[in-house]
Amino acid sequence: MKNKGFTLIELLIVITLLGILAVAVLSAINPVEQMNRSRDTSTRSDAEQLINAVDRYYATKGFYPWQTSADPTISDPTLPFTEVRTNWVENGGDDYVLRKLSSGGAAEVKESFVSRIDADGYNHLWIYNDGQQGSSTYACFIPKSSSFKDDAWYRCSGQGDFGDLPDDFPVDDACPDDCTEDELDATPDGCYSCLP
Repeated sequence: MKNKGFTLIELLIVITLLGILAVAVLSAINPVEQMNRSRDTSTRSDAEQLINAVDRYYATKGFYPWQTSADPTISDPTLPFTEVRTNWVENGGDDYVLRKLSSGGAAEVKESFVSRIDADGYNHLWIYNDGQQGSSTYACFIPKSSSFKDDAWYRCSGQGDFGDLPDDFPVDDACPDDCTEDELDATPDGCYSCLP
């Protein structure tokens, strides 16, 4: 009676081939890029949530959460390019904007949202509104993944599907000179990804 099975050499060859295939697959999917893209997608979702909360607050109150009143002579509707942190104070007042948007105020966002976007290590959001009637509120962040960096560069350079930037877009802040000087042969850095 003869035992059937694999020899040690055959097993080593199969294990080696599987290892080579695993390395090839990992290098093809680039796990670091996938993690960065996942983080950027999460940050973009937070930016959308922030814009929606600001829009709902404005629809309810008649003025932005960074204002103390709907009267522009009392509280300017203009919001310069501002980093969104828990110590962000309303324009002309002493109340914290994120507190007004969260359960301490209008409850447009959850406290967990405020904690997340203010945490150390988070890719922080920046917000902008030029204060003009009908202008958009922009929420921006610095992308970490190549695909988001490319999208931000395309938008800042006025190429691709975006075309010309809107008149109310924060060009000077979201598209600094070092952003638009880069070509696509190297991954561009310095451009902010902005919504809407």
